[in-house]
Amino acid sequence: MDILALFFDNIVRMTLDAAPWLLFGLLVAGLIQAWVPQDGIARLLGGRGLRDIALGALVGAPLPICSCGVLPAAVSLRRAGASREATTSFLVSTPETGVDSVALSYAMLGPFLAIARPIAAVSSAIITGLLMRFLPPEEDVKKIEPALAQPVQTSCCSSGSCGEAETASGAKSQSFAARTLDGFTYALTDIFDDIALWLLVGLVLAAATATWIPPAALASYGSGIGAMVVMVLVGIPMYICATASTPLAAGLLLAGVSPGAAMVFMLAGPATNIATLGVVRQEMGNRGAFLYVVGITLSAIAAGLITDQVALSLGINMAVQLSTEGDFVPLWVAVASTGVLLALGGKMVWEKIKRLKVT
Repeated sequence: MDILALFFDNIVRMTLDAAPWLLFGLLVAGLIQAWVPQDGIARLLGGRGLRDIALGALVGAPLPICSCGVLPAAVSLRRAGASREATTSFLVSTPETGVDSVALSYAMLGPFLAIARPIAAVSSAIITGLLMRFLPPEEDVKKIEPALAQPVQTSCCSSGSCGEAETASGAKSQSFAARTLDGFTYALTDIFDDIALWLLVGLVLAAATATWIPPAALASYGSGIGAMVVMVLVGIPMYICATASTPLAAGLLLAGVSPGAAMVFMLAGPATNIATLGVVRQEMGNRGAFLYVVGITLSAIAAGLITDQVALSLGINMAVQLSTEGDFVPLWVAVASTGVLLALGGKMVWEKIKRLKVT
């Protein structure tokens, strides 16, 4: 296959893989926006301490949301009052593991990595969240970056478009369906518009990485610090969710990569794609994005070294057979989700064009 044809084939494949989970993440963000009180989020995840950071990691760990779908959910939590530290831990742990990826890990990688993976993910999330404490206090950041201090529109009703919205004086409250619809509308417009560009950039760079750096090339690095650094460098631009990284990790193990290097790939790949880094920079500034990368890199390599040491001491054989199971998401669901996101993107572009014509 021609290299350009392979590149575009990878873009299509990764878009189909990402679309259902991104749409699911947007819907989760809509539910958060509609039903989770902002003051409740501020109380639950608004602190900078270890409890808030650990809670953010534990809340995100079981969710079956990928590195693409977690972005709208994390942005929604952040704008609802969650601290940078708790938001970061949620943003790291959610794509690195989940109930679906743990189940697949057990089937394809064996019980050792199925147990080690969520432990490493939560630990990585907590470490990265703690690093965010090196940022200036929240009040100082708001002075430096006034965009972050803008009041959050809680739903489309904030603009007055919903006549039956509950008012400050205690007027008639919305129905369940109307309130939920308002949350979905906010997520599919405001939040999607904020992350769409970074998602596009991330998918293109991920397709380029998959095209010009095949998995067989990664396997040649074997084990040790060098192999783990390579896994981080490849994982940073790559879009791959925790579930999708599992069969690739199994293939790397069979090709001779150590379990620790495979662990680094399964942590860094889902958590550090370009789209995520762009949103982190947008919400937390350049220093926040730098600390995010440092936290993921150091914690992933540390987890890899510990994994190799434990596997060696226990005499664990990581040679496992690849699963022959098909994709979890039916093709028609992936295509339909892609169509919805393309329609949202087209609407966003058209509205920007109209605003340019007016000005």
